[in-house]
Amino acid sequence: MYYNLQHQTCPISKLTLVKLSSHRLVLHYSLFFQQLRQNFSKFIGLAFLSRQVFFVLTMVVLLPISFSNHALTSETANIIHGSAPYLTFDGGRTRMTDTDGLLGIFLSNGEQYTPSDTNSSITKPIELPIAGQTFADIGMLVPTNTNSIALSSLIGTPYNYWGDDDGDGQGINDITATGSLSLTIVDKYNQAVARNEVLTICKSPYKLTLSNTGGTLKTRYGIPNESRFSASNATYYINPKATPVICFVKPNLVNGSSYYTGPANIWNPNKGFLTQSVTPSSYGLNFPTTGAHNLFFDLDIAGNNQALYWKAVSPNGDIKAKMTKSTKNSVRVTLTGPAVTDSSQQRSDNPRRIKRPSLPQTFELVGRDRKGKAVVKYGFVLKQWFVNRGKVYYTYSSTSSWCTKIGDYRVPTVKDLTNTICQDSSSWKCQDAVGVKSSSPNDIYQRHIEAGFFPEWGSMYTYTGAGFGSNSYWTSDANSNNPFVVFLAHGLCVSL
Repeated sequence: MYYNLQHQTCPISKLTLVKLSSHRLVLHYSLFFQQLRQNFSKFIGLAFLSRQVFFVLTMVVLLPISFSNHALTSETANIIHGSAPYLTFDGGRTRMTDTDGLLGIFLSNGEQYTPSDTNSSITKPIELPIAGQTFADIGMLVPTNTNSIALSSLIGTPYNYWGDDDGDGQGINDITATGSLSLTIVDKYNQAVARNEVLTICKSPYKLTLSNTGGTLKTRYGIPNESRFSASNATYYINPKATPVICFVKPNLVNGSSYYTGPANIWNPNKGFLTQSVTPSSYGLNFPTTGAHNLFFDLDIAGNNQALYWKAVSPNGDIKAKMTKSTKNSVRVTLTGPAVTDSSQQRSDNPRRIKRPSLPQTFELVGRDRKGKAVVKYGFVLKQWFVNRGKVYYTYSSTSSWCTKIGDYRVPTVKDLTNTICQDSSSWKCQDAVGVKSSSPNDIYQRHIEAGFFPEWGSMYTYTGAGFGSNSYWTSDANSNNPFVVFLAHGLCVSL
C-alpha cells in the first residue's frame, strides 16, 4: 500500500536534479580550494596550516550538501508496499487473490481443495466429513442462492465478499471488479443437483464444476491495488460420508423403458427398482412382492470396498433366497420354492400336490465382512407366489382344475398379473377389470412394485430355468362368461 494522504507521486525528477547539482557544487569547491592551497603555500609557506584550513573549509561547505541529501531522503521514504485486495466468503478467514483460490472449495472441517492441489477423480472422490450434508455445506465464492454471478455483484450488497487489510477501497467507487463465476453440479447420472439437496451414496460420485471468466479485483489506491484472475475451470468429484447401501434392485430390464417406464422414484430404466425402505417395518415397500421358482434379481451395492459374504435365507422353510456371484458392488439373488418342473406333471390332469407356501414372508438379506460383521442389508416381503404350468396351451377349465389339484392354488386375476388399463372396444371388452392403485396409463404394463407379476419382473422369457414361455395366461376375471387373457410379453389384457 502507498501511504500518502495527499496521494502525491514520487518527485523523481527533483531528486535527479538535486543530485546533479550537488556533484557540480563539490567539483567547483574542490577546484577553488586547490587554488587557495597553492596561494597559501606560495606566499606564506605554511603547508601545515593550509592543510588544516582546507579540511575545515571543506567540512563546512559539504555540511549543507549532506544535510540537503538527508532532507531529500526523508521526503521520498513514504513508499510502503501493503497487500492486494482479496475475495472472501467468510469474513476474511479464507482469501482469494488468484485463479487457484477463486476456484477453490472448502469443507466444514477446514479442508481446502484448489485446482492446483486436488487429486479427486471418479474413482477417488473427495468425501464430505459429516453425514447428511448438502452442497450448501461446501464453502465457495458462489453464493448458495445462485449458480452464476458477476464478480462486481459479489463485492456489493448483500454479499460484500471482499476485503483489504490496508483499508483501501472504502470510498465510493474505490473498489471495482470484472469477470464472472459459475457453478454446475450433477450426479453420476448427469442429472442436475440443487445446492440444498442432501448427497446420497447411490447418486455418487457427484461432479462439481466451478468456472470463471478473466477478471480483476481492484482498489483505486494502494500498492499493490489489484488481484487478477485468468479464465479457467476446476472439477471436483464428491461423495457423501455414508455407510454401504443397496441403491437398486435389478430384475430383467427388458420391457423397462419407453412406455413401460415406471415412476422415476420407483423405476430406473437402466438400473431397475430403487430401494424404497431400509426400515424392517416397511420392507413391504421394496421389490419384489411376487415370486416364482428360479426367478432372480441383482442387488446394486454402493459405498462398499470389501468382499461380502451372504447366507441363504428361508423364513418359513418353503421359499428360499440364495445369493451367488457376490462382488463388492453386487450380488445375485435367486428365489426357489414350490413348483411343478416335471413336464409330465405339467401335462397331467391329476398332478401330484405340491406345498403351498405360507404368505406373506419377510426376507432380510445380510452381506457380511470376513469377520462376520453386517455391512449392508436388504429386505422385502413376498405376498404372492406363482406356479407355472410350462409352455403348452391349455383351456381355461383345464388350467383352473390343475391349479386346484396341485395344492389349492387358483387362477390369477387380471390385477395379479398386470397393471394395464383395459380399453373398451368392439373386440376387447375388459374395461375396469384392473383395480390396482398403480395403474398404467397405457394398454401395456408399467414397471412398478406391487402392481402385478409382470410389471415387477418384466419379460419372463429371459429367466432361464423358470420355465415361462407361453404367450398368454388365463385370468379368473371374465366378461360375458369369456375369461380375460393377459399376454406375457407386455401385460395386455384381452377378452377371448
